[in-house]
Amino acid sequence: MGPLPKRKFSWGRTHRRRAHDALEPVQLVACDNCGEKKLPHTVCSNCGYYAGREVVSVGSADDKKKKASK
Repeated sequence: MGPLPKRKFSWGRTHRRRAHDALEPVQLVACDNCGEKKLPHTVCSNCGYYAGREVVSVGSADDKKKKASK
């Protein structure tokens, strides 16, 4: 059996330790191309652009089926 504390940690000491554990809100930025809100340093899920150039082609499911059948 390992070492155990001699006394209970006080409420104040416990909460001071946990003061930095709170969740922070997600910071969103506007896409340079379409203006949609997105996470920073990620490809825009609305238009597929990143850093001013198209990285991923974004289209509807019908468009993908048409391209696959050709």
